[in-house]
Amino acid sequence: MRRPLHIEYHRPPDHTSTYVQHLIVDDHDVKISLQESTPIEAPLRVGSDTILEPGAPVVWFTFPNLWHDIGRFHRANGEFTGLYANILTPVELHAPESSIDGPVQWKTTDLFLDVWVGDGQPPVLLDEDEWSRARRLGHLTESVAARARAEAEALVANARRGRWPPPVVQEWTLERARAL
Repeated sequence: MRRPLHIEYHRPPDHTSTYVQHLIVDDHDVKISLQESTPIEAPLRVGSDTILEPGAPVVWFTFPNLWHDIGRFHRANGEFTGLYANILTPVELHAPESSIDGPVQWKTTDLFLDVWVGDGQPPVLLDEDEWSRARRLGHLTESVAARARAEAEALVANARRGRWPPPVVQEWTLERARAL
């Protein structure tokens, strides 16, 4: 199965992007998509490490009703760099409206915090400054901000204990995703 997938990704207060991917697994507990070429303009770094480059592939894992997704990040040459979790509202999953061949449409809202686990490295909580600023400016309600913080802290704690990510994330490498 390889279906077009359009994800409407809202970042408060007023930025919305649509990411185009291919849905490759559509199970009830996990959705796996492949983004062959990441549309970023500059490399994404954590500290001095480049974790994602323009045009690099990402295998994404979306879990219905959870407050995060997970990306297996790579460099442009396909070298795996680590796992990136976006803290976000549970993704609204919508089936295609027009035809069986039409794109699947999803929506979600970014909650600013992210978790990075570099290959062989401990987890790092990212973008706390952006989260704090969004709270201060009223772009996140207190309850949503607290939920985002709790989700991020739980992922970090579970990663440190070896309980995160779920096995499916390790099983679906870039090579396996591309084989479909």
